[in-house]
Amino acid sequence: MTGITLTTEQIRNAPAPVRQWIEQEVISSLGLAPRPPVAAPVQTAHLVACSVDDVAGVLEHIRGTFPAVNVLFEFGRPGISYGQPAVMTFRLMDILHHTRLHEIGQVMTCLEMINQALTVVRKDPSARFCGYDNEGHCLIAPQTQASIATLWQGMMERQQAQQPNADNRIAPAA
Repeated sequence: MTGITLTTEQIRNAPAPVRQWIEQEVISSLGLAPRPPVAAPVQTAHLVACSVDDVAGVLEHIRGTFPAVNVLFEFGRPGISYGQPAVMTFRLMDILHHTRLHEIGQVMTCLEMINQALTVVRKDPSARFCGYDNEGHCLIAPQTQASIATLWQGMMERQQAQQPNADNRIAPAA
């Protein structure tokens, strides 16, 4: 038998497929069989399908907290959809890695800020941006994911439109 030792930093910086393989190896070595996803976890009961305007309102509320903004835009990436009604799943470990936060607690704090901002935007204290399952996933409505992606795309288009065209730049002196 051969063994290796990896630091937390090495695992954190490893590509997602490698981190997932390590996760599966640890689960397997501990004798923990992965459970199939639950069709509709209890936490999704109050998930709302956010429109682009809802997401823009949430963004306005969290704008001063850069880590929360990063976490919000992580949900613009494609997720895995399952269940009836469908939910999109995102691994909390992937969000942690992509946002370069240091621990899951920081991700959870950002997610709670986003949930609180949505309750203000929607004027509904029971509205939830996201929920969680017992497998370390964050769950959102598919329309919410699409709205975040649309908002991000619109922001990028506006930023590009504000950039001066190459033809308008001053040419260097000859």
